[in-house]
Amino acid sequence: MKYTHLYGPVQSRRLGISLGVDMMPLKVCTLDCAYCECGKTTRLTVERKEYVSGDEIIAELSDYLQKEPRLDYVSFGGSGEPTLNTALGKCIGFMKKEFPRYKTALLTNGTLFSLPEVREDVMPIDLILPSVDAISDEAFSKVNRPHPSLDNRCILEGLKSLSQEYKGNLWLEIFIIPGVNDNPEELSRFKSYLLEIKPTRVQLNSLDRPGAYEWVKVASVETLKKIAEFFSPLPVEIISRNSRDVLQNENPGADAEQTILSLLRRRPSTIEELSSVSGITINHLSVLLEKLIKQGDADSESVGIQCFYYLNRTIR
Repeated sequence: MKYTHLYGPVQSRRLGISLGVDMMPLKVCTLDCAYCECGKTTRLTVERKEYVSGDEIIAELSDYLQKEPRLDYVSFGGSGEPTLNTALGKCIGFMKKEFPRYKTALLTNGTLFSLPEVREDVMPIDLILPSVDAISDEAFSKVNRPHPSLDNRCILEGLKSLSQEYKGNLWLEIFIIPGVNDNPEELSRFKSYLLEIKPTRVQLNSLDRPGAYEWVKVASVETLKKIAEFFSPLPVEIISRNSRDVLQNENPGADAEQTILSLLRRRPSTIEELSSVSGITINHLSVLLEKLIKQGDADSESVGIQCFYYLNRTIR
């Protein structure tokens, strides 16, 4: 079977070996986050419907997982906000019934947990990883660029309701943008809120690949360490790039180009990340990426000392 809605497995910094489930078309979301690795939102919406067929996703999961691959998680997320898809609960229920040995995770911006039906959909999942990038309205508007109908107070209350009802693990990510949400006032608001909802883990992140908007700057390691110390006694960790075991693809062959295009469609990646995920050697990848760039299918951009490859937006 050719997989349209599954990608990877990828070597995730947070989830280990993770099979991605893309619940949304690129790039349909409730937010247009300035730092988003998937690029600018092309359809800003809060309308919930079956954007991607739940039956198609289930068919792909069934075909892939019956081979019993080695995975740490099956993660629902992808090219937009997965809780917009009304088939999410159905897909999670399928995993719990048919493949309970695999742990499941949800990567979400957390904007729709004020809706009881969304909270009900996600209750069976093992791990929820929501983002909260701002407490003040000013920072929320600048960092997350929300749909006009969204109110940050309502979003924060919705996540609080989820934390009270949900029995699984809640890893809350904060994306730090220097000069926007790292001032003492905003950090104090963060700490008060986090102490209230008591997440299993707080993860601090900053730009390490090209974002949607060029003005977003990288937070230094020293800044992130100081924020982590300030958030004590909360369970805080700084997300960093770690080398992991390479997944071996024994026969990349003629499918190598499509494999790389599929990975780049989801997010910009370094050549080392692409090699780790695909099992294709760096020498082979260098030739392949050069070909894709010449064809106009891909391009590259440097962030700090890292070179990221990404899919040419015109062919997405």
